[in-house]
Formats: sequence, C-alpha cells, structure tokens
Amino acid sequence: MMVKRLPVIAIDGPAGSGKSSVARKVAQKTGLHYINSGAMYRAVALTAIREGIVPGDVNRIVQIASSLEMSFSLDRIGSIRTYIADEDITDKISGSQVAEMASIIAMYPELREQLVKSQQQMGEEGGVIMEGRDIQTVVFPKAEIKIFLTASVEERAMRRWKEHSDKGEYITYKEVLNDVTERDKRDEEREASPLKASDDAILLKSDGKTLEQVVDLIVKVYEIHRKRPDIKGKALGKAAGIV
Repeated sequence: MMVKRLPVIAIDGPAGSGKSSVARKVAQKTGLHYINSGAMYRAVALTAIREGIVPGDVNRIVQIASSLEMSFSLDRIGSIRTYIADEDITDKISGSQVAEMASIIAMYPELREQLVKSQQQMGEEGGVIMEGRDIQTVVFPKAEIKIFLTASVEERAMRRWKEHSDKGEYITYKEVLNDVTERDKRDEEREASPLKASDDAILLKSDGKTLEQVVDLIVKVYEIHRKRPDIKGKALGKAAGIV
C-alpha cells in the first residue's frame, strides 16, 4: 500500500561527492521540493563578504542568517536557483571565495543552530529532499530516507578540478586535491556537527558510477519506500541494489 506522507530524503557526504547535482536530479524525478543547505551557508557567506564582515565576527554572521529571506525554485531547464529576497544569487555563490568563507563559518555552533531551525521548518511536513554535511545526523535525524554519498578523495578532487576548468578558472589538480583533503579534515574534526554517516544511513559510493546511475539508485530507494515504508535503513538500500 502506498504511504500518504511524502518522505524526507536526507543526503550527506563530503565535499565533491556530488550531493547537489544528485539531489537536484532526484527532486526533478520524484517531484520532491529541493532545499540546498549548502547554498544557505553560502548565501550567508556572500552577504558577509559584501558587507565586509570578517569570518571571526560570529555575532554579525548569525544576525545575517536570522534576517536573510532565502528560497529556492526550479527554472525552465530544471536547474535549482537560489534567492535572497528577489535576487537570484545562484551564480554569485559558486566561486571559491564564497565556498571557502562558507566552510569556515559553518564551524560556528551559533550559525548552525540558526540555520538548522530554518531547515527543519522547511521540512516538517515532509516531501523534501535536502543535502549537506549533517542533514541525516542533525537536521533530520528521523528522516525516512538517509543517504551518505561519498567517493574517494582523488575522485572528488578530479570532479572539482574539472568544474574549475569548465569555468575557465586556472587551478592545478594538486591544489584542488589539497583543498578537498583539508576540507574533509576540517569537516570531520569540527566540534559542531562533524561530518559522519548515521547508523541507519545508506552508504552509496559513487566511484565508477555516472550521475544518472546514482540518481536512479536513489529514486529506486524512494519508490520502494513509498510501497514498503516498513523497510528502513541499510535494508532499504539493499532492496534497491545498493551494497
């Protein structure tokens, strides 16, 4: 029997694991509302940079987070756009400066507490897919479907390096590899919500898999859950062919 409540799909994973691309595609195929938690931190980082606020000014950064009107929408070609009020900031938060600032301020417990409240409000009725680095452990610990998406550090660095190259940004693979490795260390060791997979998460390694293959696996998990909500965690992943 098909369950009435649409699930919350929580996708976690390290930098460069493909969380955002995968979540967008899954949202398009399932009709779930996509929320990019990482974009929320980057929106705060962008605003802080614009206002000349240094990363260490925690109080002002939290004030920014509490006042920003953030929202997401799907455009005509199926891409997710991020807004602050009426301003489309999607392209403006994709640069390395904003990403680095967001990674630093994400370590502050006060900021995470503020944004977690916003994220939980967005998903309290179900029917959402959200990705980030603590979604299935902190934001939605009771999410019906939890995915921990990962890949080797070399694979993730190569993806990031190609993204920079496609944008015409010159950076060496070694520099990207060092950056990804450092971000992994920082995310895993931070005091506030360190990056880790929850005990009931489905571990999905994307090495050697295309984007569409990863998306199809998660969509299959979603479809099985809709028919058999009693199957949970790793058993649900196994039923979908994820081992």
